[in-house]
Order: sequence, then C-alpha cells, then structure tokens
Amino acid sequence: MASDTVAGTKLHVGDFIVIVGYFAFVLFIGLWSSRKNRGSAGGYFLAGRNMNFILVGSSLFASNIGSIHFVGLAGSVLHQVFTMPEYMKMRFGGKRIQIYLAVLSLFVYIFTKISADLYAGAIFIEQSLKWDIYASITLLLAIAAIFTIAGGLTAVIWTDFVQAILMIVGAIALMILAFAKVGGFSGLVEKYPNAIANQTIPNTTCGYPRKDYMNLWRDKDADIPWAGVIGLSINSIWYWCSDQVIVQRTLAAKNFDHAKAGTLFCGYLKILPLFLLIFPGMIARILYPDTVGCATPETCMEVCGSRSGCSNIAYPSLVIDLMPPGARGLMLAVMLAALMSSLTSIFNSSCTIFAMDIWLHIRKKASELEIMIIGRVFVVVLVVISIVWIPVLRASEGSELFVYIQEVSSFMQPPICCVYLLSILWDRLNELGAFSGLVLGMVVGLIRFIVEYSYTVPDCGDPAPDPRPAIVSKFHYLYFSIFVFCLTGITAIVISLLTKPIDKRCLERLTWKTRHSKRPRLDIDKVMNDASIPELVSYVENYNNGSAEKDKTEMDVFREKEITGKEEAKEEIIDNSSIDMKEKEALNEQNNPVEVVLEDKHNEVTYNEPISIFKRIAYWLCGMDESSRRSLASHGVVREDMVSIKENRKWKITSNVLAVILMGVVVFHFIYFA
Repeated sequence: MASDTVAGTKLHVGDFIVIVGYFAFVLFIGLWSSRKNRGSAGGYFLAGRNMNFILVGSSLFASNIGSIHFVGLAGSVLHQVFTMPEYMKMRFGGKRIQIYLAVLSLFVYIFTKISADLYAGAIFIEQSLKWDIYASITLLLAIAAIFTIAGGLTAVIWTDFVQAILMIVGAIALMILAFAKVGGFSGLVEKYPNAIANQTIPNTTCGYPRKDYMNLWRDKDADIPWAGVIGLSINSIWYWCSDQVIVQRTLAAKNFDHAKAGTLFCGYLKILPLFLLIFPGMIARILYPDTVGCATPETCMEVCGSRSGCSNIAYPSLVIDLMPPGARGLMLAVMLAALMSSLTSIFNSSCTIFAMDIWLHIRKKASELEIMIIGRVFVVVLVVISIVWIPVLRASEGSELFVYIQEVSSFMQPPICCVYLLSILWDRLNELGAFSGLVLGMVVGLIRFIVEYSYTVPDCGDPAPDPRPAIVSKFHYLYFSIFVFCLTGITAIVISLLTKPIDKRCLERLTWKTRHSKRPRLDIDKVMNDASIPELVSYVENYNNGSAEKDKTEMDVFREKEITGKEEAKEEIIDNSSIDMKEKEALNEQNNPVEVVLEDKHNEVTYNEPISIFKRIAYWLCGMDESSRRSLASHGVVREDMVSIKENRKWKITSNVLAVILMGVVVFHFIYFA
C-alpha cells in the first residue's frame, strides 16, 4: 500500500480518484438538474420556485454547515421577491433602504463570508492534502463559479442535497471511529481535562482545557457568557430570517407548506453538528495534544503557521489518521464540497442581490437576458475578488482572521435584525425611522470595530497589559450585540412616532397583522408619487368598505377608465407576484378579489432578426431563450397580488407537532449540558 501513497501526503492514489470522481459526479448532477430552470430570472435566481421541503431543508443545512464548521467548529412564499432588500422596498417605498441593504450585504459576503470559507479551505488543504494553496483554492473557486453561472439556484440546491447526504454519512462514520478510539462518550468526558501539551507556559492556563468544557451555560466572564445567548439569538434571527443565502432557499420552495417543512427539516439536521463536529473536535485534542492542543505561540507557529492556536487542524487530522483509504478520499471530497457548497450559495445570493437590487435601479428596463448575464458576470467579479483576497488570508494570523470575521458580523447583524423584526411586527414603523435606526446602529458598530482592531492584543502568557480601552476589552461582543439591537430599535421607534405613518392601504400582507388580509394593496411609491390615479385609489377605498364590484379587477378598472392612455397604463399599480395560468384559474375559483395582470400584447416586442451561431452557443451555455430578451417590466407572465400562505391542514398539524418536538429536544440539550 505504501507504494500507492502520493508523495508528501498520507493519501493513496485511490483517494485522489475518489475526490476527482466525486466532483465530476456532483457537477453532472447540478448541471443536469438545472437544465429546465435556466432560461428566466425566476428559474435562475429562485430555482423556478419548485423545490420540495427535503431539497429546501438539505440546501439550508449544506449552506449553513460549510467548511467553516468543519474547520472552525471541529402561494409561493413572497410577492415576486427575489431578495430581502426588495421586501424592504415594498414595505417602506423609496430606494435608499433597499440599496443600502444590498450594498451592505455584498460587502459582508465578499469580505467576511467568502473570506471565512477561503480561510477554512486554505487551512484544510494545507494540512490534509499538501497541495499548493493558491492553485487549489483557484480550482475550487472555478468549480463553484461554474455551478452558479451555468445552473443558478437549481444547480446549487441539488448539489447541496447530494453533499448534505454525504456530509452526514461521512461525519457519522468518522464520529463512530473517533469515539471508539477514546472509549466512548465516558472516555471523552474523562480524558479531555488531561489533554495537555507536553510543552506549556509556566504559571499560566494557556493551552489548558477549560474547566467548564461540557457546559453550555458559562460564567459571565467566559468566552461565551451565559447572558450572551440573547446576543447569539439576535445574530441567529438575522442569519436564518433575513440573510439572502438562507432566505433564497426558502423562497425557492413550491409553496408555504414546503417552505415551513423545509426549515423544520433543517432544524432537526442542525442537532447533528454537536455530535458530528464538536465532539470529534474534542477527541482530536485528546489524540493530538501536542499539535491540536499546542500551548506556546512558537510551537503553534511551527505546527500550523498560526501563533494563536492550531485547533483548526483538528478535523482534518482525524480524517487523515482514522479513515481507511477510499473512505478517506470520499470524506476529504465532502469537506472540499462543503467549501464549494458555501461558495456557490454565496455567489448565487450575491449575484441575485446585485442584479435585482442594484442593476435594475441602473437599468430600469433591463431584459431578462440582460439581468441573467449581469448576474453571471458578477459571479466572475466575485471570483476575481476572492482570488485577490488569498494573499491577505495567507498573511493573516490564522484564527485571528476567524475571530475578526465573527466579530464583524456581530457588529453588522443586530441593526438589520431589529429593523426586519419591527418591519413585520409593527406597522407604525416608517421609512425614516427604519433608515435612521439602520444608519445609527451601523455607525456605532463600525466605531467599535475600528477601536477594537486599532490595537494589538498580547499573546496568551505575555505579561504586557491589554492596550484596548476598557469599554472594548471588558464589553463582550455578544453584550455589544444586545446594546446595538436596543439602540437601533429605540431610534427607529422614536423617529417613526414623531413622523408621518405609512398609509395602511399600502401595508396589506406586508406585516404580521395583515398577513391574511384579502384587501387590495396599493403600491406605496405610486400612491406617493403618481397623482394621476385617483380613480384606482377610490376603487380600493370602496372595496375596503365593501361597496366595490368584487369580481372586477383593478386592471379592468384601470383599462376601462383609461386613466392615462399611455404606456404606463399597462404597469401594475397594485403590487403583484409572478404566477402561471393554472394559478390564475385557481385564484379565480377561490373568488380572489384581486385579479391578475396579463401582459399587454400590444407592447410585446418580438425579436425576429437572425441570431449568429456564436450568440446561439452563448445563449445555450447560459440557458437563455428568445423569451429571455423581453423587459422584466413587461414580461409575458401573469401577476397576482395575493400570494397564498394557506396551509394544508394535515401539513400544518404535522409541522406544528414536529416544531414542538424540536423545541423540546433543544431544551433538553440546554438542560443536560447546562
């Protein structure tokens, strides 16, 4: 077997064959699954909104459990909304909140999420495969970009599904081998306190395991204090409820039932990392105390190139030493795929935000062809930025960068979380209040960030004092998260109460209280800016008072009265969502008071000019067809106002029961490991 070992690694030729074969298989699955959903913005960005709950849940899990976790932790659902900033535009009107959140999201994705994945992938590749780091990461970025550019969200979700299965199966196998090595769970609990490196710093606790290593509720001065669970909850609400990477998968569900079931499925999968990642990471410290548990900066620098510790090599060390040939290659492929999964998710979500929230403001009449090309080109831009960022990662101090990423996220997440919650739960919140709260919260967070990273913190065991101001060094970032959340909320509430409220007719189905409303909703921007539609406003008022003809549509009224007689008459005044003809008929059968707006046939543009062979090839590679060349503003689809959130009774009961059970399991873990 030794002759089969590839020089410089513990991998056999068979392991590399498995790795290459795995990536080829997953690439085929992703591109094959997306072949029918590439020709429209809805198909490319939201996977045609046709994903069942298993695919949604698996993709949520795979997008969340990326390489960072392996290394660092060793009707349709909305109204033609592709991104969360689009919802904010519908809720408040105007453009500044939408653009502000879009730009901020791209900044966070590029300089924290992509950086974190690349850093984790760099550590993994260096320690396990001994490949050249620049060539390896460039190759992974290229594969991730191919998935996203050629396939869109459908390819991403299907590859996430395959990778989630292999992640779980491989991690379970490694967990069993690891526990067998230390004598089971009791052996882990008994041996972990003694997992101390031979070389330590005298008269310090540097490199020693924590005494509360099995406790979730820790002292108020611990690395994660017990009260910090509130700050963690704030950050988690932002991530799971408003982060585009996560929300985009939920929007891709075929209906509300599958969206809800998908999140529950992911919730159950999220119980696994404690057993599949954290406990094996602790076992790695027991098995490799002098490397994974190195105590001195000099030793750690020699082992893994970081003065602050080598815990990042824990999981790769287990894979290399405990897994048999072949299975080792498959597990390494899964870990590499975790990096790719996270990157494809971020790439797809980033290009969606850029195309739908930024480019459409620059080019208001952009065709679907243009939108999809821009989205794909932006992926290439992200890849270039990511590759340029690699030298910065190489020059960084290992886990210092990881801590930096986590803290930067905690400074930016609370204001967004607060405003999203208020937007849904409190209809009195207006645009000025929301924008003011966002800006103030971000300014305070950036000030904390600048002050904190303006100083160099001494290594563990260094007698030099911490040079940072006490308000930074003694104010834990999770406590700071709570503070910024409250500051943002108070600012938004006070300013909203002191200024003019939003017309309630513009908030139908945009807040929790009005989520089941049947009344028509006016577009806030058109109500504020277009004085030529008094008849429509009057109709909506009459409808809300019960005096309008409920079987007549707003667009019918609009056409009959011929308010403007201009091209603008075909644009929807009532905010609507994209549906097909079958959904239109279903809505009519339900006596839906809000009809759908069909495309104006007289304004449809037909492209009959010949297309060159090169353009045809380009269109095929990008999954585009003739219909993709029409403007999104006058696309030949049917649009509805009300998106059903009605649930199938059996699905609802089943989901609610499973949700209660899931909460019980979580509470049990908190009590057991308290």
